[in-house]
Amino acid sequence: MTYVSSFWVRSSVILAGAASFLLIGTGAASAHVKWFCAFDVAGQPRGLEQVLCTDFELLTGLALVCLMFGCLAEGTHLGTAILNALDRVTAAARLNSALIVRAVVGFFLVSLWNLGGIILTPELKTDVAWIPWLQLAMAAGLLWKRTLPFTAAGIVFLFGFAVWNYGIFHLADYPVFLGVAAFLALTAFDRTLFGQRPIDVVRIAAAITLMWASVEKWAYPHWTDPLIAAKPAMTMGASPELFMQAAGVIEFTLAFALIWTPLVRRASAIILTAVFISAIFEFGKIDAIGHSGIIAVLIAIAADDARVPATRRDVVLAPVYYASALMLFLGVYYFGHSALYGDGYGIGAAMGGIPVI
Repeated sequence: MTYVSSFWVRSSVILAGAASFLLIGTGAASAHVKWFCAFDVAGQPRGLEQVLCTDFELLTGLALVCLMFGCLAEGTHLGTAILNALDRVTAAARLNSALIVRAVVGFFLVSLWNLGGIILTPELKTDVAWIPWLQLAMAAGLLWKRTLPFTAAGIVFLFGFAVWNYGIFHLADYPVFLGVAAFLALTAFDRTLFGQRPIDVVRIAAAITLMWASVEKWAYPHWTDPLIAAKPAMTMGASPELFMQAAGVIEFTLAFALIWTPLVRRASAIILTAVFISAIFEFGKIDAIGHSGIIAVLIAIAADDARVPATRRDVVLAPVYYASALMLFLGVYYFGHSALYGDGYGIGAAMGGIPVI
């Protein structure tokens, strides 16, 4: 029994190391492509029969193996020791997690005011002169706990304003902003949302954001072609096609892990934080500003010490929930695109002309 347990633990460590190595190569893909390259949200996405190819199936299979091994490790003495070590290392961040989020969101909003002409995220441009000043006032609202609801309301308003100007499908990239708004409001009132703590609400919003973004990597891999042409080393010798498939699978898996068991989600948050920070060195100031909010959220998630005892059920259900999430996001993305942008870019076209009954 001891031998079997140690085998699973050693294997999980090896797989985690392999995944971390792969992430080094995909760090550059974490830069939001819409901030640096031309894109067309209404354009025809790649057909599902091209997305759901053999390489994609192999990559998702490997991702599932890593996820299940992570769940297995969680229930061992090693998993408990890792959680205890994380609790000690992240104690300061945990005690100040709300302050960290407020400070970083304040930096983000002041940066937007300084840049001007931006609604919440770099590619959402505007000529409305009062928006930068609203963002500066929202940053000031973060200084006091009682004014946090003002900043939260401002984020929701700007999100709605961006939806009005750019469409709901475009803003589906950014539900994390609504999560941050909820985090600030719930923190101000010391409340939960249907039993979910503020950190849980923003964690779920971050997971949804990143899972949706990963589908976009599969649907529009050509958007990243200029980045790959400028930085060919980022593919580590793989073809651009395989690289984007792998980058999307890794991002989706880590995003899904954010809503799974404590050790898995904290490890995922740490890896994602490292990836986003590494992308800043590649892409500079815009990437630092654009990703600052989600980095702060990920740090808070990594520091969260809430625990639920891991069970074999978590291991068994991991592939079921993962596959369900994958089908859900692919389905919503393609059907949503078809509904909003018409038959020319609809499901029939997305599936390569296969008729849908």
